[in-house]
Amino acid sequence: MTVRSESQKPWKKNSQAMEIWRRLKRNRIAMVGLIILCFLLIVVIFDDLIAVEGINDQNIQNRLKPPSAEHIFGTDPYGRDIFSRIVLGARYSLSMGVVATAISALIGIHLGAISGFYGGRVDNYIMRALDIFMTMPMILLAITIAASLGSGMFNTMIAVGISGSPGIARVTRSAVLGVRNQEYIEAAYSINASDFRIIFRYVLPNAMAPIIVQVTFMVASSILAASSLSFLGLGLKPPTPEWGAMLSTGREFMRDSWWICAFPGLMIMISVLAINMIGDGLRDALDPKLKN
Repeated sequence: MTVRSESQKPWKKNSQAMEIWRRLKRNRIAMVGLIILCFLLIVVIFDDLIAVEGINDQNIQNRLKPPSAEHIFGTDPYGRDIFSRIVLGARYSLSMGVVATAISALIGIHLGAISGFYGGRVDNYIMRALDIFMTMPMILLAITIAASLGSGMFNTMIAVGISGSPGIARVTRSAVLGVRNQEYIEAAYSINASDFRIIFRYVLPNAMAPIIVQVTFMVASSILAASSLSFLGLGLKPPTPEWGAMLSTGREFMRDSWWICAFPGLMIMISVLAINMIGDGLRDALDPKLKN
C-alpha cells in the first residue's frame, strides 16, 4: 500500500477543477451570482473613475435631493452624492467581509482539523470551548467582541472573524472525521509521516469541499455582520462611506427621504444574495453524489 502520490499529475487536478467548473456553469442561479459579484469587483477596482464626486464633497444647497438625472441615487443630509459614496464605499464593505472570513478560516480550519484528527480529549476540549461561543448568535458575539475592542475597520474585521470561526471549525472537524481513517492516511503513518504533514498534505486537501462552501457562505455573513456593526456605531463611523454606516446616517431621515437608506441597504442585499447564490452553486458542484 502506498500513500497517494505527492507528485499527483497536474492534468488530473486540472481535470477535477474543470469538472467542478462545468457543473457550476450548468447552475444558472450560481452564474447570475457570479456575474453580479464580478460587476461589484469591477466597481471596487475602478471606483475612482465611476464615482462622479469625492467621498466628502458637501453641498448644503443640494441636501436631501431625491434621485434625479444629476444625482441618480439622490443626496444625503450634507448634500453628498449617494451614488458616489456607495461606489467608493464598496471597497470597505467587501474588503471587510473578505478579510474577516480569512480570519475565520484561519482560526476555524486549524481548530477543526486538530479536533477532528486527534479526537479524544483534544476534540472534547476544543468542541466544548467552541460550543460556548456558539451559544450566542454570530452577530451578538461580534457585537460583544467589537464593544471590547473598540470601533475601527481593523477591530471590526477581528470581531467578525472571531465570531465566525466556530462555524467553520465544526464543518472542518466533520469533514476531517470523514477522511482520517482512509487507507492512504494509514499508509502515511506507515512511512512515519509527521502529524503536521498528514493533516495538511493528506487530510485537509481531501476534506476541502464542504469547507470551501462554508467559507463562501461566511463571506456573505461577514459582510452583513460588519455592516450591522457599523450601523450600530461599533464598526466604521461616518463620514466613512461604508454601507452600514450610511444606513446609520440616514435612519433619522428615512421617513421623508427614503433613498438615503434604500440604496445602501439594496447594495448590502445584492452583495449578500450574490455570494449566497455562488455558495449554493458550489455546494452542488462539489457534491460527489451529483456526479453522472
